[in-house]
Amino acid sequence: MGKKIGVIGSGFAGLSAACHLAKAGNEVIVLEKNSTPGGRARQLKMSGFTFDMGPSWYWMPDVFEHFFEQFQKTPSDYYELERLDPSYRVRFADESIDLPASMAEMEVLFEEIEPGSSLALRKFLKQAAFKYEVGINDLVYKPSRSLTEFADMRLLTGLMKMDVLTSMSKHIRKFFKNEKLIQLMEFPVLFLGSTPENTPALYSLMNYADIQLGTWYPKGGMYQVVEGMVALAESLGVKFHYDEAVTGVGIAGKNITYLNTTKGSHPVDVVVGGADYHHLDQHILPEGYRNYSPKYWDTRTMAPSSLLFYIGVDKPLPNMKHHVLFFDEDFKQHAHEIYNDPKWPSKPLLYTSVTSKTDDTVAPAGHENLVILIPVAPDLEDTEAIREKYFHLAMDRLEAFTGTNIRNHIVVKKSYAHNDFIADYHSFKGNAYGLANTLLQTAFLKPALKSKKLSNLYFTGQLTVPGPGVPPSIISGEVVAREIAKDFK
Repeated sequence: MGKKIGVIGSGFAGLSAACHLAKAGNEVIVLEKNSTPGGRARQLKMSGFTFDMGPSWYWMPDVFEHFFEQFQKTPSDYYELERLDPSYRVRFADESIDLPASMAEMEVLFEEIEPGSSLALRKFLKQAAFKYEVGINDLVYKPSRSLTEFADMRLLTGLMKMDVLTSMSKHIRKFFKNEKLIQLMEFPVLFLGSTPENTPALYSLMNYADIQLGTWYPKGGMYQVVEGMVALAESLGVKFHYDEAVTGVGIAGKNITYLNTTKGSHPVDVVVGGADYHHLDQHILPEGYRNYSPKYWDTRTMAPSSLLFYIGVDKPLPNMKHHVLFFDEDFKQHAHEIYNDPKWPSKPLLYTSVTSKTDDTVAPAGHENLVILIPVAPDLEDTEAIREKYFHLAMDRLEAFTGTNIRNHIVVKKSYAHNDFIADYHSFKGNAYGLANTLLQTAFLKPALKSKKLSNLYFTGQLTVPGPGVPPSIISGEVVAREIAKDFK
């Protein structure tokens, strides 16, 4: 094709798009406002501690394999993977449960909690496997530019089996009665940015990803995947420009002809917006060229934001695992305070990651690198006083759980919330995960990947198809590159 293509943003979607476009023979530049690549998946290093700032779950390994395969590479060319066992620990109010990597052990666990549920689990996962195969291989790779894309006999005949019109909440309760099992099965959809009541049961495919495909860890952290994709992109000729935010566009007729940045301008034949879609649409494009109105954006259901703490501790943390989910408070109450009555939560659930439990390269010897994440509603007031309040609330629970004083052993600490998401990523309303995957925000009901006003502008990432999460973002980059190849052949 040989086009000059400007990719805005170096998150997973931007990196994926850049690789595919360069492979097709284009001259690709990536313009990144921050000093390092990765977008929300950047890395933080402090005093010998290494933290993944964003994504920390490596799920759907087949998506990563598929990506690298297209360049005659494998993930192992860039990083070393380890399957976690247990996959993660869940802390309930009265006990902790470890989720084993082995399917046989998982069935034993379910049977102990609810007699008869191991057979229900098999049946549930059989359906989930079908959804995964059709959902990931057929639905998710569609650009959703037209309804006719979905007029495919395999999809139409499979639609009833896909449970698109049933909620995850109802679907799971057909199989399981025990409240703990229900929570365990509902957990994966939290990655999709909505409640189980508002998420289509199609997404039980996430349970298949969780239980059968497993939870993995790239040694050194998730940032190893970013570095691998950057190395691949550079080997394909992609040029990266860091500390260079896009500030505007030059337009001739129906085409963007150049991108203005904080350091100058770049002539382009095609533009891929991998930065925050709302920011590009509402703040970078002139008014007459925007895809959507401010009202459209304001009525979108956003996925949550997060309050994060990156903490280095100078001693081991008993009871902690690589991943721990704290379901020791009322899930419904916390969800209500994110989605229905947005406010800082009264008794939040927590997620913690301590990758030093698996990896001795991410913290000094005898130390731990602790990340705490509290899901919160987007668009909230974000002050130091509020952050400190929730830090101590989380510490009270973690110190009780580990049976040890953590606060007096903190070597380094950094917090991160709405204001940081906005400052670093122009994140709409300070969201962390993009657009919630509700039924009315699925496929062609998401913001379009192609501009309606400009013939050479495309969008990729978590605010367009297929949606939030690392694997969907990697897929999004491939989908947009394929559409550009089609449109500009």
